Amino acid sequence: MRTWQVAGGVIEGPTGVLLVQNRRRDGRLDWSTPGGVVDRGETVIEGLTREVAEETGLVVAAWQGPIYEIEAEAPDLGWLLKVEVHVATDVAGELVVDDPDGIVVDACYVAPDLCGGHLAHSPLWVRDPLHAWLGERWDGNRSFRYRIDGTDPRDLRVSALH
Repeated sequence: MRTWQVAGGVIEGPTGVLLVQNRRRDGRLDWSTPGGVVDRGETVIEGLTREVAEETGLVVAAWQGPIYEIEAEAPDLGWLLKVEVHVATDVAGELVVDDPDGIVVDACYVAPDLCGGHLAHSPLWVRDPLHAWLGERWDGNRSFRYRIDGTDPRDLRVSALH
């Protein structure tokens, strides 16, 4: 089972939450908060700060959290995804999309009540925790767990585990 450590960042601006549009290997597009895979030898915060800068041009000097953690297991695909999501508390720079990995193709700030439209085609494990946090803005950390069954990315069955 391959395990990925991923970091996500909630960055708020005057008009809403920063979302990035990702082009997946099969050509699908979906939206998420900025972030990505933490490289070997990096801490989660180091990886998150690097990924945000690469994807958006923004420099984050301070993070709070994690505000939530996600574990998504896909036994049929042979992977386990572990995600920590933090909130940026000190952000500088101009929003510029120039992802060296070519995954992020767009970015914009979205009012919290409009995030649902952007996230409609995103995986359940991406959209549900963010919706929950935007609705409650809790202190501390919460955990979300999911099981993904199937092998076709267009036809996966995702279950939230409690």
